[in-house]
Amino acid sequence: MLTSCVQLTLHLNRETRNVFAGIKSAYAPEDLQGKLTVMVANLAPRKMRFGVSEGMVLAAGPGGKDLFILNPDQGAQPGMRVK
Repeated sequence: MLTSCVQLTLHLNRETRNVFAGIKSAYAPEDLQGKLTVMVANLAPRKMRFGVSEGMVLAAGPGGKDLFILNPDQGAQPGMRVK
C-alpha cells in the first residue's frame, strides 16, 4: 500500500528520476518541493506495486516522525556526486 511512501521526482544534471521513499510519516509532499537531498542513483530500477523506483533517498533516524532526509550544504547543485 502506498500509505507510507511519497513519490518524488528528483532532478539530476540532465535527467529526472522517479523515486518512492518511505518518508510520508515525517514529510508532507508539498514541503519537499525545491529541497535538495542526497540520493543513491546507481541502483537498478525496482518495480514496486505502485510504480518503478529509480533510486533511493537517504534519510536517518529511528522512523515515524523522527526521520530526517539528508541534504547537502549550501552551494551544492542538483546532479553533483557524493565523494
